[in-house]
Amino acid sequence: MAILVDKNKKVIVQGITGREGAVRTKLMIDYGTKVIGGCTPGKGGQEVYGLPVFDTVKEACEKLGKIDVSVVFVPAPRVKEAAIEAMEAGIPLVALIADRVPLYDVLEICEVADEREAKFIGPNTVGVMSPEKAVIGMMGGNAQTAKSWFYSGNVGIVSRSGGLSASTGYYLCQAGVGISTICHVGGDSVVGLTIPEVVRLFEKDEETHLIVIIGEIGGLQEEQVAELVENGEIKKPIVAYIGGKSAQSGTRYSHAGAIIEGERGTWQSKVEKLRAVGVEVVEKFNQIPEKVKEVLSK
Repeated sequence: MAILVDKNKKVIVQGITGREGAVRTKLMIDYGTKVIGGCTPGKGGQEVYGLPVFDTVKEACEKLGKIDVSVVFVPAPRVKEAAIEAMEAGIPLVALIADRVPLYDVLEICEVADEREAKFIGPNTVGVMSPEKAVIGMMGGNAQTAKSWFYSGNVGIVSRSGGLSASTGYYLCQAGVGISTICHVGGDSVVGLTIPEVVRLFEKDEETHLIVIIGEIGGLQEEQVAELVENGEIKKPIVAYIGGKSAQSGTRYSHAGAIIEGERGTWQSKVEKLRAVGVEVVEKFNQIPEKVKEVLSK
């Protein structure tokens, strides 16, 4: 089992005829993801890698049947329109890859997602991968790399950093620890699925035995995970790494969502709250594999 994506989920790509959309569609197809078509307004009737292209998501749903996931590869100013189109067509999960999506656009997407009972990942996400099953987005760069770097196992990874999402999976697999799913939630201040929500999904997943969190300063997502553990909602062991230890108040650290204000969202506050509820927090990124192996051995 895997969370969010697997080899049976049917996927379309919005923006499939664009340069980035076409390249990443090839990655997904070659990896084994069940991509069944795509959409680009005005390009209906064309084909990309033998897949049909439609003008609208509604038309794609009518012609292709039930669609589980839409991966959106369109420029930031058009992300809101594309995401809402997918949700209103009944697609339950949408991945928003573009960065620099306007904050108020994301808030509108959140509202429609709530109304339609849909979920979205991102914006500014590299996507989701369940090794040996499926990948959505651009994780791994190309299928050959993705297949050689990652293999299936019992550790779930959720991260606010795209680069560290793949790196964590790579180093764990190099250490002999397989992965159930890697999910990059995105580094913006407002995102769809958050770390606490993904951790809840891992808690319900029988295949996931341990959860790795790659957090950073800013926001309260990591503290919210600590509250879930404290309340008994999360019982699986967690290993966490929090980036930004040296950042000062008022300084943004890498991502739009990584800014500390006063005593809120600091490295120290996150680490203290996580450790207080029994989460194993490592101070150096390269300590993750050994700590994971240590916890699993118990």
